[in-house]
Amino acid sequence: MAEGNQSALILGASSGFGEASALALAQAGYDIYGVHLDRRAGLDHVEEIRSEIEGMGRRATFFNVNAADAEKRADVLNGIAGEAASGSVRVLLHSLAFGTLRPLVARNPASVITPKQMDMTLDVMAHSLVYWTQGLVSRNLIGEGGRIYAMTSSGGDRVSPFYGPVSAAKAALESHCRQLSLELAPLGITVNAIRAGVTDTPALRKIPGHDRMIEIARQINPHGRLTTPEDVGRCLVALAREETAWLTGNVIRVDGGEDVVGAGLTGGSDTVAGVSGTGS
Repeated sequence: MAEGNQSALILGASSGFGEASALALAQAGYDIYGVHLDRRAGLDHVEEIRSEIEGMGRRATFFNVNAADAEKRADVLNGIAGEAASGSVRVLLHSLAFGTLRPLVARNPASVITPKQMDMTLDVMAHSLVYWTQGLVSRNLIGEGGRIYAMTSSGGDRVSPFYGPVSAAKAALESHCRQLSLELAPLGITVNAIRAGVTDTPALRKIPGHDRMIEIARQINPHGRLTTPEDVGRCLVALAREETAWLTGNVIRVDGGEDVVGAGLTGGSDTVAGVSGTGS
């Protein structure tokens, strides 16, 4: 259970792993700051999440902003700093999934990834972890006992058609976790990447061939089912305990054993939300 008025900052809090983790952490006693980007049609669901958290007796503050925008990020962090005690943000979860699925090379130049699309994918799905961490540390919002997690996928070290930009982002994200674990160790903050198994989320359903991915995962997973966002949320609560202070710099599988028996399977976790095959 969380001690005192401790909170968790969830990036990508309105669906999938972010939503499930926000609810699990709230149940464990954390107040929740949620960052999400939803149009009007999705705001009713965000309100449902917020109400459920408050029904557990916890505070829920949600920000509907682009988490990769520097000014919006500063506004959110300044807002949290204005009301939160020093070191009270104990958990940061990076579960942002927005990018472009396109080939790196093709005979038709119009079909390949553009520099703008590549930069956006890497910025949102990888580099933003660094910038949010910088903001929390510089404002003394996270400190001794802090836990930082980022959702990766098996795409971090595997390839498949059209997946190159996201695969690069996941590889960069895992690298950032390793480097941050080194630099934040003197502050008593741990950093780990979470590699979930194939999970039927809105993000997964944006990927071409997701039906086949789901079918294969069900066949090979030793438990005979897909990973769920709730599986990840429960594990995150356990990993956030103070006893895990020596666990850092890792890519932790939360997949029921799927990855070790399915080395040929690509995708998984929160791969991409809002993916555009045409790069819009």
